[in-house]
Amino acid sequence: MAKDDKARDDARFRHDSLQDRKTVKTLIDAIGKGLAKGELSLSDDDNEILLTPEGLLTLRIRAERNDGQCKVDFRVSWTERDDDLRERAAPKVKPRS
Repeated sequence: MAKDDKARDDARFRHDSLQDRKTVKTLIDAIGKGLAKGELSLSDDDNEILLTPEGLLTLRIRAERNDGQCKVDFRVSWTERDDDLRERAAPKVKPRS
């Protein structure tokens, strides 16, 4: 299996931990740099995932405060497309005479 095929296999990464603000900012900055570069690598002691964002990305931001508990959620999503689809020329459309 080629490296590109392996990178597109179904995978999941999840990490929960308690961190200070400075560490959280450093991690968010690293995610931003990975998005800008088009290669986002996430790992911890248990697992790892490599994502390659490209094209248009969907951004969702939610924030809430409820009974003293505060939360901000960021979600960035995109669809990986088959390379063959991206490289295909646009269809030819001609009006009928």
